[in-house]
Amino acid sequence: MTSGPHPSAPAPGGVDLRGRTALVTGGGSGIGRACAAALAGAGADTHVVDIDAAAAKAVADAVGGHAHTADLADAEAIAGLPTAVDILVNSAGLQHVAPLTDFPPARFALIQQVMVTAPFLLLRQTLPHMYARGWGRAVHISSVHGRRASAFKSAYVAAKHGLEGLSKVTAVEGAPHGVTSNCVSPGYVRTPLVQAQLHDQAAAHRIAEDDVLTDVLLTRSPLKRLAEPEEVAAAVLWLCGPHSGYVTGSSLTLDGGWTAT
Repeated sequence: MTSGPHPSAPAPGGVDLRGRTALVTGGGSGIGRACAAALAGAGADTHVVDIDAAAAKAVADAVGGHAHTADLADAEAIAGLPTAVDILVNSAGLQHVAPLTDFPPARFALIQQVMVTAPFLLLRQTLPHMYARGWGRAVHISSVHGRRASAFKSAYVAAKHGLEGLSKVTAVEGAPHGVTSNCVSPGYVRTPLVQAQLHDQAAAHRIAEDDVLTDVLLTRSPLKRLAEPEEVAAAVLWLCGPHSGYVTGSSLTLDGGWTAT
């Protein structure tokens, strides 16, 4: 087990977040875990939130942070999370792959709750602290699906489009208070969420599971590889650093060229 950086340690990549407090949802795995590590590595006091208690604790222990177990579909659980936060990273997400005509309404609603309503509630309770300090960073892990659509992903695409809109409103309202809000919008990333899609996509498209990566997920991407969680986390860290204060209301796309085609 390792601990967080020593207070006098130099910050990586010129980003010094000592004295700042960060909260990362979905921090127990994938992109959220990489973001928690990057922010803690830059000196931020980092809160790791995940529905999986063991995963949250493992990451928090590794980065010298604090673990919180919360179901983000539960407003009361969200209300119990820290509010004295300078950096909010909304990374938690889930997926369901099915045609519109077969898509379970309850699953559709759950995905909106976790990926749109929860970020709204977290912003609502952390922005007052950011406003009072005159500085804050809200970073939302969106997706290329916040700009494009794919078949069989109605809930996910709708949620990511909603998150992009929420981020822009936050940017407009937060600007007078020194708060920026941006999305980081990757293509397919090597995460448990993507790995779990392979079986569902194979069934939906009626192809072999081994063919899903090349024939479905990466077919529109000139770069024929998955992004790594650390690449996404590096973009999040940059948005919290000293050279990005004029970047707000934007969506930083890391999609291997998907939206260029």
